[in-house]
Amino acid sequence: MEQAIDTLSIGAFAETAGVNVETIRFYQRKGLLPEPEKPYGSIRRYGKADVARVRFVKSAQRLGFSLDEVAGLLALDDGAHCSQARQLAEQKLADVRAKLADLHRIESVLVTLVDDCCASRARVSCPLIAALQA
Repeated sequence: MEQAIDTLSIGAFAETAGVNVETIRFYQRKGLLPEPEKPYGSIRRYGKADVARVRFVKSAQRLGFSLDEVAGLLALDDGAHCSQARQLAEQKLADVRAKLADLHRIESVLVTLVDDCCASRARVSCPLIAALQA
């Protein structure tokens, strides 16, 4: 029988959210997820809002946001800070574009080095190794 989503144990919560129990505990230590009350003689229970919050954190991480940045986004989640959230997203977009430019530069250099390796079979010294030693 399926467990009600508002009364999940930490194990069921982790499974429903698609993470492991240690991830839940880590998010709690980082302040990304509140730790629910523990009734006397019972276990903590989690609900839909907790599952949604963990899924939000994981989605933001997939977009490249660090946990500190995710905490900043969560702090803006009251509907009145859309422009601030947009600024954070614009900064992340600029960071991603800069990383892409770096990767394209690296790709270009590696293509040249690989081509040099293939073109100079008569040399004793490998052009790739020689370029990296320079």
